[in-house]
Amino acid sequence: MQQRISTITRNTKETQITLTINLDGSGKADISTGIGFFDHMLNSFARHGLFDLTVKATGDLEVDCHHTIEDVGIVLGQAIAQAVGDKKSICRYGDCILPMDEALILCAIDLSGRPYLGYEASISSERVGGFDTEMAKEFFYAISYSASMNLHIRQLAGENSHHIIEGMFKAFAKALDKATIADPRITDVLSTKGSL
Repeated sequence: MQQRISTITRNTKETQITLTINLDGSGKADISTGIGFFDHMLNSFARHGLFDLTVKATGDLEVDCHHTIEDVGIVLGQAIAQAVGDKKSICRYGDCILPMDEALILCAIDLSGRPYLGYEASISSERVGGFDTEMAKEFFYAISYSASMNLHIRQLAGENSHHIIEGMFKAFAKALDKATIADPRITDVLSTKGSL
């Protein structure tokens, strides 16, 4: 299998982002978005998915965190799609039920080529640090559509907003790792249609 590394740069009037992901990494991360809690979440994503991830993002944080978080989601989704490539030999599906203290998060992924986000969560606080909690859904929506993946995230339990959101990022990482793993028994794409 070829190296599965992708670098994407996106520059708009609202954000400037360069992101590199290595799907076959070891969990190394170098993250700078200007939003401390978001940096922590992206570090957790890299570490628990065993992806090498570099993100350099500047955005109009004087407005709010929305554009930066959403645009990083768009770029991350594009990078995942590019790194996965033709999807030959990968498992395609991945899932994880992840506990984090009182929080319990389900994440399931299908790298189907069809974008869809199913998201169910009840987060009581409006912010965690500089991160608006409603942006968790926007971030995962951006990834699901730019990567053309089915992505389901569901909070099964939890009260602490930090734990719930961090559980989402970690569960997403573990599910994506499973979905992108190559299986030598799969010689083409895992589809009766012959393509994804």
